[in-house]
Amino acid sequence: MATLSLDQARRIALAAQGLDKGRPTGPVTSRTVGRTFARLQLVQIDSVNVLARSHFLPFFSRLGNYDRTILQRMSASHPRRMVEYWAHEASYIRPEHFPDLRLWQKRTWVGAHSMDPALRATISARILETLATARPLTASQLADRIGHVEEKLNDNWGWNGSAVKRVLEHLFEEGLVSAASRTEQFERRYTLAAKVFPDLPIAEPGNLDPTPALHRLIDAAAQAHGIGTVRCFADYFRTPVKAAVASVQHLVDASRLKPVTVTGWNREVFLHTEARLPRSATGRALLSPFDSLVFERRRLEELFGFHYRIEIYTPEHKRRYGYYVLPFLLRDRIVGRVDLKADRAGGTLLVKSSYAEPGAPPDTAVELAAELWLMAGWLGLSGVQVCPRGDLAGELARAVAGG
Repeated sequence: MATLSLDQARRIALAAQGLDKGRPTGPVTSRTVGRTFARLQLVQIDSVNVLARSHFLPFFSRLGNYDRTILQRMSASHPRRMVEYWAHEASYIRPEHFPDLRLWQKRTWVGAHSMDPALRATISARILETLATARPLTASQLADRIGHVEEKLNDNWGWNGSAVKRVLEHLFEEGLVSAASRTEQFERRYTLAAKVFPDLPIAEPGNLDPTPALHRLIDAAAQAHGIGTVRCFADYFRTPVKAAVASVQHLVDASRLKPVTVTGWNREVFLHTEARLPRSATGRALLSPFDSLVFERRRLEELFGFHYRIEIYTPEHKRRYGYYVLPFLLRDRIVGRVDLKADRAGGTLLVKSSYAEPGAPPDTAVELAAELWLMAGWLGLSGVQVCPRGDLAGELARAVAGG
């Protein structure tokens, strides 16, 4: 069994995520974005837009200034290269993963499982009938098409927008309805999954053996991680850990994974056979709170010594670092974190707080300032303003002022 140092494991993880080296020097094309997405396998979707929609940020982290409409074309035009479904959370996934994820995603809490079955069946039938012949529609548009019943039922679910939305989410989870695109307000436009996946057979999950599907998902997760534990690989697509144990053993037997030892990492660790170990890591990136490198918090702390929690849902007076805090990766370490907000009306990228990690290198503020100016330009903002909160704020403000 090979033994790797923690530095080597860290570089393998960064290379697998496309974060081990500098960004492309030329224009970022659709092909470049597509290759990055294929490497990541998925990007998480979140509605918070205080800085930018979360699915846009992983591509900026890896590619720098790029045209966000590329992602819209990839997700809304045939042949689609990214589609929406449940994965780590609500995510854009590669289309080929949809049939496999459909067998393993059990998000019953998001839909209409608790609704009266007869009412759910009636609304489902009307939705599927409408979408069979209509253009893609939002939930409110579908509610209008279906009609509204004035008399409410005892459980307060009539034929109103809320009931239609719940049933839509139920059908989305079942894989019968999908998102054809999004509106400018980020509302889904729903259509039949068969229209989004015209080349994929939409078989009933009960008719298929889910085991090979999990093998493929764990293999994809291991490629995206490069190195990790069973828990790491299972968490990537949010598949059951117990079932993932058998898939990892299958991939070991198939020579897709091999057990390794990582110094200081006291768990079973597996290396994907296609993983790359660069001699050094030279990248620099601000990472979304929903970036796939930071999905699994225990892995993040074991690899980088970086303790990270999202504080969006924490009451303001209890937040330690801020509302929308992005880790700052410099070379092969996470050296700081910043709470960012895009002040679109004022044309400014606000750094509401900035903190250095213990042992951060002397060039942290200068490199972070350069990254902030790059992000501001990508977002169409003309300035960067550093607020005085945090132990890095003074030095960062001077570096930002220096351009």
